[in-house]
Amino acid sequence: MDNILEKQRAVHEDLERLEQAIVDQYMDDAKTHREKLYNEHVVDKFLTRIADKSAYLSDLYQDKNGLRNSEMDALTGSSEFSEFYERLKVIKEHHRNYPNETVEPPEMEYIHLTQKKDEEDFQELENMFSGEESLGRYLDLNTLHTLYINLKGVKKLDYLQYLSEFDHFDTNYPKTIKTTEEYKTYINQLFDYLHSFFRRAKPLYNITELEDEALDEFNRQWASGQVKGWEQVDTKNEELFCPACQKQFSKKTVYDAHLTAKKHIKAQKKLEEEQGTKSSIVAVKDDKRKMIAWKERLIAKYAEALADFREESKSNVERKQALTDKERLLEQEEEKVELVDQDSEDEDDEKIYNPLKLPLGWDGKPIPYWLYKLHGLGVEYPCEICGNYVYMGRKAFDKHFQEWRHAHGMRCLGIPNTRQFHEITKIDDAYALYEKQKKEGISEEVRADTIEEYEDGEGNVYNKKTYEDLKRQGIL
Repeated sequence: MDNILEKQRAVHEDLERLEQAIVDQYMDDAKTHREKLYNEHVVDKFLTRIADKSAYLSDLYQDKNGLRNSEMDALTGSSEFSEFYERLKVIKEHHRNYPNETVEPPEMEYIHLTQKKDEEDFQELENMFSGEESLGRYLDLNTLHTLYINLKGVKKLDYLQYLSEFDHFDTNYPKTIKTTEEYKTYINQLFDYLHSFFRRAKPLYNITELEDEALDEFNRQWASGQVKGWEQVDTKNEELFCPACQKQFSKKTVYDAHLTAKKHIKAQKKLEEEQGTKSSIVAVKDDKRKMIAWKERLIAKYAEALADFREESKSNVERKQALTDKERLLEQEEEKVELVDQDSEDEDDEKIYNPLKLPLGWDGKPIPYWLYKLHGLGVEYPCEICGNYVYMGRKAFDKHFQEWRHAHGMRCLGIPNTRQFHEITKIDDAYALYEKQKKEGISEEVRADTIEEYEDGEGNVYNKKTYEDLKRQGIL
């Protein structure tokens, strides 16, 4: 039936079913990151439908056309029985015209979304992310980093530094380029990517509330001239800025010469036709600068909310930089195998009893306590060079000196990660030993033949000189 009261009842029913579907979705025991993200996207779709139906229901209750009041009068007036039989006649007529029409219960629309998910259900989710993003775990700013390094006058940063400082608009981006088209294109693409990543990786985050709070703060600071990077505009730069061409010039002579160019005359004429007066040109210039500053503020707010993703992305880039090509290929294969195992294995519902917090073995159960004590896994070995990372057990501690985290820490200190620095975990001790080696005249280049190590096919390790001698003799 198409009367107002029936429409309201149907919308209320849909809202209750949507709320129950959200509860069922949260009751689903998502074990992997992919399943959790999929559930969040499904809940986000349900919430969007709830918002749309609630807006429609509000319009029905407002009854701007007065149809609801007229229906209520007809149902409660003197002709209520005739109105009832008239509606019953419409229902019978419909079933007489469509006697074999199949009816699907309304709840079936939501039940299939809370059932066990197949691989096809995740295909749409995986298509949302690039390979570098790894299903929303990391940021992929490689394309934007390329745009950044092509900007004129910016501080040149490698990709790892760019991940840390892409939102430092008051230090890394000079004011002279902030009115150029290249910078405007870069800012728009950076904003679009972060906004899109927010919607894909954190679909349930209230991004509208974040933007509203940022807008109120930005308007107050802009009115008082306290926006970072835009506090004071140099008078000289103001005089050398062309609002028609939206271009900043560095010299007065170049600015005067461009005023007679055909391109400038055409742009000036077009701008004056659109705005009409000279004062409006200044207003347009201010509005464009305010829009750029507003985009910068939003990007900074997005970066602040995505701080965890940024740190994870930096750690991932550092780790990959320390891997060889062979190790990267092995890692990709292991990720595929791990993903298949996570999807195919049926985990036990009962919790594992592990009161001593012992490490888990290959079978997913705690290792024996005697083995835990034998390997000293309860002993902590902190390493200041690795950022005060704590290694559990002597075996893991000895192994970490040749791993990427320690190698990166030594590289940041400017010290070669050689065998002589094995067992050194303090930064001061590492600097002291390095200074002692330099005073004694021991250099890395001179001792390269004895320090650089090679491994044969059987796993035996030799220094460079011994390895080349054995290979030359045909022993290896």
